[in-house]
Amino acid sequence: MYGIMNELLNRCELKDIPPMPPVHQPKFLLFAQHGWNDTHRNIEPLAMALATHDTRIFTPNLGILNTWIAIDPLITTVHQHLTTARHWHPNAALRIIAHSLGGLIWLEVLHRHPHIWTTIDSVVLLGSPIGGSDLARILDPLGILPTIARDLGKDRRHLAEQLAQHVPILIISGDHDGGSDHVIPVGSTQVHGARHLQLRGIHHNALRDPQTVAPIIRQFWDDHRELPFIQQLITRLRTIPGMTDAHPRDVVHARITMTFHEGTTLRLWKNPVGVDHVFVVDAFGVVHFGGFVGWMHAADLRTALQAIPTDLHAIVH
Repeated sequence: MYGIMNELLNRCELKDIPPMPPVHQPKFLLFAQHGWNDTHRNIEPLAMALATHDTRIFTPNLGILNTWIAIDPLITTVHQHLTTARHWHPNAALRIIAHSLGGLIWLEVLHRHPHIWTTIDSVVLLGSPIGGSDLARILDPLGILPTIARDLGKDRRHLAEQLAQHVPILIISGDHDGGSDHVIPVGSTQVHGARHLQLRGIHHNALRDPQTVAPIIRQFWDDHRELPFIQQLITRLRTIPGMTDAHPRDVVHARITMTFHEGTTLRLWKNPVGVDHVFVVDAFGVVHFGGFVGWMHAADLRTALQAIPTDLHAIVH
């Protein structure tokens, strides 16, 4: 029954759906949103793998061609689906899973309708360029072309950070080539206040694969725990004025300046023109964060680093 209704919602115009609630009222509304150059067919398996008996699934199909044009009509469509779903199920909590462009759409929907926040159980973003797609900025450096490149290149980190103060957010990114999922840089997926998990060797499209991410999402749903230590450290570094994402390849030049109890290290490097870089590396040698500050904010970086050993119990080298 639910499968038929979901298919109707995906295929029909919203005005053609009868406003008749089903007999059973679910506990959760699970919205799984596809991204750019894609349809709902490729994210449906993930939604189905995560569904429980008390979950109603919605996978709005935006149309491949529409994802090439502009984001605003896509935002409107997703919000219409959400409005209809909430009309049918006013007491159900909202679970959002979104891949790539789909995550940007949902950030805009939730930013424009903050009254929804109190109904949200969690948000999971899969390879979404929250800080802006580097490829999109190359294609449209001035952000003026009437194409999706303009919208993909926009920095929405402030929207995600504001939402993370009220809603549990999990960000899953892929590291396929030592710094990106082959499409989206790892750094552009990260935001202050969210929990972040980086999967090594994972391509952008594999981030919607059920076998890859479903167990991680289930665990996140089961336990909205505090940010792990390494994410606390990264969150702290991101708040430093002027902090900008850096490619992790330069960690080979950095020296260890602090070591923490679980083996995580903080490493510093000043490049040939005197720009300060900072890296967070776990006990296994995986780079979880790379960033730099310009000359104007070098003093801010030094001040922040001086407080870390006391606050986070680091051994200074």
